[in-house]
Order: sequence, then structure tokens, then C-alpha cells
Amino acid sequence: MNTPRNCWPVLADKARDVVTQRKQELAEALARVDQLHASRARLMRLYDDYRQREAQPITDGAGMHHQANHRQFISQLLTLRERVDHDIARAQSVVAQQRAKLVDAEVELRKMEALVENEQRALRAAQQKLEQRQFDAVATAQFNARRAAAVKA
Repeated sequence: MNTPRNCWPVLADKARDVVTQRKQELAEALARVDQLHASRARLMRLYDDYRQREAQPITDGAGMHHQANHRQFISQLLTLRERVDHDIARAQSVVAQQRAKLVDAEVELRKMEALVENEQRALRAAQQKLEQRQFDAVATAQFNARRAAAVKA
């Protein structure tokens, strides 16, 4: 009788582990994108707040220096926003790559599961064939025994 090969279930388990790992990596990449979007939103709230303060009139003599510092800070916020936008674009690219890796890993898992099922089907077919041969052998032996008994009688 054919014995099952242990390689396909082991490979299927490894493929499942890879899928789990890819899902975790994708979740981390998505969390990073969300974190960057939250940072950008905070920056934009801060920027809007400082832009509103800039519109207020200068009240004292040191106001011009304060106004220059204020504008420089707003410029730094805009520069920081550009960096965050760039980081978001890179993080979204990583998400796309992770999604592609996950799809590939899931395809590989489906292949391994199909191989496991094919082997199980082949083993069941071989087992049924063996049982049928044994049944046929018993039936033939019984037929021959009855025939031999009928001839003696």
C-alpha cells in the first residue's frame, strides 16, 4: 500500500506561516501609513493655528521680530509637511509591495493545499483499489471453493 508523503503537509504548514507573516507585515505597513497620516493632520492643525495667529495685528515694538520668527516657524512646518508627504508616499509603496507579497504567499499556500489534497485523493484511490483487489480475491476464492465443492458432490 502507498504510504503518505509528509513533505506536502509540511510545505503547506510553511506556506501558512509565510501567509501569516505577510499579513503581519502588511498590518504593520498599514499602521505606519495611518501613523503618518495622523502626523500630517497634526501638522496641518498646527499650521492652520499659526496662520490664524499671523493674521492678528502686531501690538508692540518687538512684534516685527516675533512676526519674522513666526513666519520662519510656518515655513519649517511646511517643510516638515513635505517630508511627511514623502514618507507617506514611501509607506504607501511599501503597503503595495506587502500586498503583492501577501497575494503571492496566498497563491503558494493554495498550491501546497492542492498538492496535499491531490496526494490524499491518490492515497484514497490506491486504498480503494487495494480493497477492491482483496474483495475480488476473496470472491474468486469463494467461487472456486463452491465450484470445487459442487464438482466433488
